[in-house]
Parts: sequence; C-alpha cells; structure tokens
Amino acid sequence: MERVREKTRDTESVEDPVFRYLTFQLSGETYGIDILHVREIIEFGSITPIPMMPDFIAGVINLRGSVVPVVDLNCRFSESRAQITKRTSIIVIELRKDDFQLDIGVVVDLVNDVLEIRKSDIEPAPKFGAKIRTDFIEGMGKVDGSFLILLQVENVLDVDELSVVEALASETDPPPEANG
Repeated sequence: MERVREKTRDTESVEDPVFRYLTFQLSGETYGIDILHVREIIEFGSITPIPMMPDFIAGVINLRGSVVPVVDLNCRFSESRAQITKRTSIIVIELRKDDFQLDIGVVVDLVNDVLEIRKSDIEPAPKFGAKIRTDFIEGMGKVDGSFLILLQVENVLDVDELSVVEALASETDPPPEANG
C-alpha cells in the first residue's frame, strides 16, 4: 500500500503553476487524476458486489473498517468490464461535496507514476473525438510530445449517486477485511 500525501502544487511560478497528476492505464489509454484527490493506492482484492446497482459499480471493499464503494472505470467509460490482471490496482479517491466527504475506489489496469504538468501544457477538453464523455475530461496534458487525458473526478464519480451505494452497503454486514 502506498500513501499519497505530499506538497502538490509548485508555487515557484504564479503565472505558470505546476500541477501533479497520478497517471494510470485503462484499456491502453493513459489518464491522470489530480493528486489532491488521491488518498492511496491499494492492490486489487476482494470486492463485495451490491445487488441492483449500475453496472459500473463493481461493489464495495472494507478499507480498515470503512465501507468504500468501488467503480469499474472501464465499465463507466465503455460499458465493458475491466480485465483483472496481477497489475490491476484500486486508487482510493477522496471527494467532497459541501460538508460531505466520500472515499471512492476506482479499478485501473495499471498505475504509472506522478507527473508534474505546467498549466501552460494543459489544453482544454476536446468538444468531440474522445473515447469518453467530454464532461469527464478536465483537459489534455501535453507530456513529452503526446497527450494525456486529465479526468474531472467530480463528474466521473458522482458523489450523490455513489453515496447511495455507500448507504446501502452500510446497511449490510461489512465485507471481510481484504485490503489494508
């Protein structure tokens, strides 16, 4: 398990700040999530399914006594389930809405690393042509001559929708401690 907490913004240049993104692979595409949202990265483990949930909700995990809903990002983007391999991971993301905080796990094929991207190297989200909904895209990060899709996690992981999953899961016995 890896804790992801450190200084996340470069304040050297106010005009062109540097943002840090955790990058990962999903169906051969590289994505990035602002590291300010990342709580931790864990190995893929046992996920307890919750009946009558949308297909992209893989289920819940017990993370040190807390019920954490898990989203299959591949299914959220393309309606096909993620292929689980030995490199599959769950990124635990912290989301806040008003005074409410929710930890959400997302299944990814492979976690890459943390990249620093200057604001000037981030292009606006494309209006068309992306493999995922454009409201899921915060922007396109230019890194070493290629583009990286930077996700708008608040849109990809709708807190209102997922808090219902957490509430339903909490009504049942928590799954056995599989992670953490």
